[in-house]
Amino acid sequence: MERARRGVALVAVSLLLFSSTLVVGAVTAPDLGVGGERIDAGPADANASANAIGSANVTGTLVGSHGGGPGWHGKGSVYLIRDGAIAWQEGSADSYFDVTRLPNGTVMAGFMHSGYETGCAPYDAPCTKTGFRIIDPHAAGGPTVLSEYAFPVRTGKNSETHDVERLEPGVFLLSDMEHERIFVLEDGEITWQWNASRFYDAPPDATRHDWLHINDVDAISDTRYLVSVRNSNQLLVVERGEGVVEVVNEDRGTDDEACRGGGKQLLDFDDDGEVRCGDPGVMDHQHNPQWLGPGAILVADSGNDRVVELHKRGDRWVPVWSLESAGGMDLDWPRDADRLDNGNTLVTDTLNKRVFEVTQNGTVVWSTGTPSNSPIPYEAERLPEGERAGATAYEASGDGVHTVDNDIPGLSLALLGLRAVVPQTPFWFVETHLAVSLASLVGVVVGGVDWFRHRR
Repeated sequence: MERARRGVALVAVSLLLFSSTLVVGAVTAPDLGVGGERIDAGPADANASANAIGSANVTGTLVGSHGGGPGWHGKGSVYLIRDGAIAWQEGSADSYFDVTRLPNGTVMAGFMHSGYETGCAPYDAPCTKTGFRIIDPHAAGGPTVLSEYAFPVRTGKNSETHDVERLEPGVFLLSDMEHERIFVLEDGEITWQWNASRFYDAPPDATRHDWLHINDVDAISDTRYLVSVRNSNQLLVVERGEGVVEVVNEDRGTDDEACRGGGKQLLDFDDDGEVRCGDPGVMDHQHNPQWLGPGAILVADSGNDRVVELHKRGDRWVPVWSLESAGGMDLDWPRDADRLDNGNTLVTDTLNKRVFEVTQNGTVVWSTGTPSNSPIPYEAERLPEGERAGATAYEASGDGVHTVDNDIPGLSLALLGLRAVVPQTPFWFVETHLAVSLASLVGVVVGGVDWFRHRR
């Protein structure tokens, strides 16, 4: 009987520890809203806000949201934050990614959506498609998709078009994870493309393998494009007619395990004993680089949970400024960073479900949480300036602005997995909360078994 009482006591203590940890975490969590920009509601005065968007002088922060359902898909949207509220929101796709306001006031957005019944070949219907959409945020009746360019993909995961750039009217530059390429689309027809199989070991069928995960492409001149190859920890400068002319973070003997993704990403397909894998200490599974100018790049260094500015020193690219913490919170899988005209940096902190603006010395001057109906942000840009090649580069200043690496072996990876499976996990739920939760679960199980075996 005494053992049964101890079992009940252990269960009670474990539950108390678990609940008190969550309560303290929620109460002491940093405020995501700085400068009056905290949102968690639908559009405020949608018609008035939408009509104002057509103005060339529109201001605010435009966000492309990956979503918030299983695997982060579902609940995708594009929305504009202005004056502490969502001015408008369009949410007809499973996921949206890169967003750009065009000169005529419409918005261009990379997207992925499932359930198509036609145009699915070579795959069976219903199928998933990816590409980009043109959205009119000031259409009568609310934001409306005016047109889309889309092609079918084998799966809705790791096959999306994350980035699209408008080169000139009717001409677009796209990244393509499905076929691991970049291509130029002119009046609906592909007029040029570069396939990554020209540079990397290629699998027999790229559509069946999350091989390179090409997630971004930016025009840095009329003929040169900056390409983000996430799974190789590298950026490439690709020149039309020449191919790869520069590699940012070249393979210099790095342990290839950093790029293998547990055997699911880069593999030695040609059996030569090598894959092109950049140093994860420079950048690791990065997103959305911005070309600041010759010899300077700003990048969301997702795998290292930081934003980093790289400068070229001789034949190497080295970090000269980094941001790993802001507003009392460590960054968590950031996927976009834009250097603004005022010299500050706009950061999309994906798994903390926030977008914020920070000065060079790390001071947060503006911040917002994301809406509960579309909580996982992918990319943001400040209007009216948008993101563009060429921006202020910071002077090299030693180690830059950063905190120590707070990753905890095992727990940090487990927490990342939890947030992927359960996107609703609160932003303040960190490794210590996970450890206490697991310990509490063990206590409940052990105590429950003890009670069950010795009850009378």
